[in-house]
Amino acid sequence: MPNDFLFNDENIEDAPALDSNWKVMIVDDEEEVHAVTKLALNDFQFQNRGLEFISAYSGEQAKKAIIDHPDTAVILLDVVMETDDAGLHVVDFIRNQAHNHFVRVILRTGQPGQAPERQVIINYDINDYKSKTELTAQKLFTVIMSSLRSYRDMMALEKNRVGLETVIRASANLFSNHSMESFIQGLLQQLISIVTCSNEAMYITSLVADDETGSGELIIVAGQGEFEGVEGKKLFDVVDPQIKSSFEQAIGNRSIIYGQGYIVAYCQSRTTRGALLYIANIAETLSETDKHLIELFTQNVQIAFDNVLLTQDIENTQKEVVIRMSEAVECRSKETGNHVKRVAKYCRVMAKYLHMSAQDTEHLVLAAPLHDIGKIGIPDIILNKPGKLDDAERDIMKSHADLGYQILKDSNKPIIAAGAVIALDHHEKWDGSGYPNNKKGTDIHLFGRIVALADVYDALRNERCYKAAWSCEQTLELIKNESGLHFDPELVEICLSHVDEFEAILTDYPD
Repeated sequence: MPNDFLFNDENIEDAPALDSNWKVMIVDDEEEVHAVTKLALNDFQFQNRGLEFISAYSGEQAKKAIIDHPDTAVILLDVVMETDDAGLHVVDFIRNQAHNHFVRVILRTGQPGQAPERQVIINYDINDYKSKTELTAQKLFTVIMSSLRSYRDMMALEKNRVGLETVIRASANLFSNHSMESFIQGLLQQLISIVTCSNEAMYITSLVADDETGSGELIIVAGQGEFEGVEGKKLFDVVDPQIKSSFEQAIGNRSIIYGQGYIVAYCQSRTTRGALLYIANIAETLSETDKHLIELFTQNVQIAFDNVLLTQDIENTQKEVVIRMSEAVECRSKETGNHVKRVAKYCRVMAKYLHMSAQDTEHLVLAAPLHDIGKIGIPDIILNKPGKLDDAERDIMKSHADLGYQILKDSNKPIIAAGAVIALDHHEKWDGSGYPNNKKGTDIHLFGRIVALADVYDALRNERCYKAAWSCEQTLELIKNESGLHFDPELVEICLSHVDEFEAILTDYPD
């Protein structure tokens, strides 16, 4: 084999897919150098992957090639091409303009005096400096091998860093909606970056746990690699049903199953039947370290899952308490509990078209059922009077707004605090003629204005002890006429434009 080449070993970029070849870029203005380099490395293999060669014959071509191939692992870069320092300009472009700090740059030159090694090493971010005359076939093999190992390890660290960032971001919102999925996604990425044997993994849990033998629907919670984007699908709609026995065995024995090119690992849980970790397309034999990491993962990942389940259970309990307390008040006035559910859902529709933040929307929707909580202090004889109320009775009935506020006002919990505002303001009117404080326009809290319209819409569309149910047309006509008087005009427009959504809610939650 010819004896002349030069190479380097340090930075690299995005790790190629496991079934692709390592990209090696040859940058040299001599065609023979390209041919001899390819010949010398023709049968090169590293981790069961060969080499894909990319050729550039000038510094300008090299700059374009690195942009087109950012996942290049190694560059064999000549110093002297169209100019005496063309290669050095390419190095500067790669690191400072393309911001590629992963690719291993091996500077090689046939004229060492043109670019002294010490000066180049100090001033440029290269990984090796070789004279073409010293790069025999064996030395070229060695420098490529060491560079690819460096590239592989750097990419594993980079994937580890990205995974850690995902976990940190997810942990900040660990107890919010969907945070469990993003948290586990980060953990999956962490695991496969450490194991480095596969980029294909899934985290699976049971939608229905029929018994302890493993029956029930297995649903994908998080996916990585080729399984990215399959979240929510049934497991055996995605993977080969022929390996179903491995999943059943892992669940039944609560163990880790090492199959041919895959792993199924049971993740123990304190609160549920457990979950499964699936790693596919494993290209090499797992080391004892890899197996130990997988065991640690399966033992500990469910802690996060259990904590989220516990938090969600607490939140669901709080929501149910609010609904049931509101239903109890509505039952006193001989109205069904579905009234408060419908009002909450009307509120969500209006919040959507107001482009309200997710947090404000949740506070509004969860607090809306508390709007009439003050009716708990109104005597039944007034609350359920079939005819019109006299002035004294009407004053007592009106007091429920302030009474509800007094019941809820001292809470520092955002939902209860929102409930206090809604209880106080939902009978105020846009023109200032409402009660209890004759607030006007935007002085009325937005939550109160929204619930005011939702409450009236539902009250009109359903039968009450003092009236028959109105038609949709009658209800919309009144609401339209009350725009700018009783109701916020913007909310009236939303109601009129999206009444089909209001009516769908009425159908789905009938009395």
